[in-house]
Formats: sequence, structure tokens, C-alpha cells
Amino acid sequence: MDIRILPLAALLTVAPLAALADPGETAPAMTADQFDARTRGKTITYTANGVPYGIEEYRPGHKVVWAFDGGECREGDWFQLGEQICFDYHDDTPLQCWTFHDSPAGLIARFEGDRIGAPLVSLQESATPLNCPGPEVGA
Repeated sequence: MDIRILPLAALLTVAPLAALADPGETAPAMTADQFDARTRGKTITYTANGVPYGIEEYRPGHKVVWAFDGGECREGDWFQLGEQICFDYHDDTPLQCWTFHDSPAGLIARFEGDRIGAPLVSLQESATPLNCPGPEVGA
């Protein structure tokens, strides 16, 4: 085998792995209109580093319902601030701002545009509303 082919073969092997490791890197941040068109009427389950993180239902009028994996539901709304999509849950939670990127791997969310930390990646999308039982049901 020609030694000059080895570096090219190594690059061809590593490049797809790099794309999988950071699928939102090349996709531009979505605008509010793009985000609304992509999410409205859907319930999306997100993972962080391959582990279930949470689920969010996107309703008309920029309304959302969020629950961490296994947690209680919280209602809120979202709006665009610069290139970020910010979520206000109307409680003591600080404003949560993310950049969203559409990619072949799914919807990618980066907290406050952070390119270093692990992004949230959509695992599953559904038209079924989020199941939100009341607090202490069955207690």
C-alpha cells in the first residue's frame, strides 16, 4: 500500500466521526420563524451525551411545556433574542437561552450558543402531547 494513501484513509475515517460528535457545528442558528415551523405541534425528546435529558411540547403562539426526564411539567413561552431562542417558565428558573440548529442527526440545542459543552440532541419527535399528571397523583 502506498504510504501517501494512509493519511487520506485516516481522514476519511475521522471526518464522519467528528461530524457525529458535533452535528450542529456546521448548521446556522435557526431564526424564530424557522424554529416555530420546525417545532410547532411536536413533542420532542432530547438527550445529552446519549442520556435522556427532557421532553418539550411546542404549542401554537410560542407556548411550551417542559419536563426534565422523570420530572414535573412546567409551562412557559419562548421568544427570539439575537440568534438565541429563550424560554421563560414564569417561575424562579432563570431565562433559558439556546441556539437551535437543524441537522441530519436531528434538532441540536446549545445552551447560550456554547460550542464547547455537550449539546442537547433530539432523539424522538411526536405529535402526541406531553403527558403531565398533576402533582402527587396517586399519593
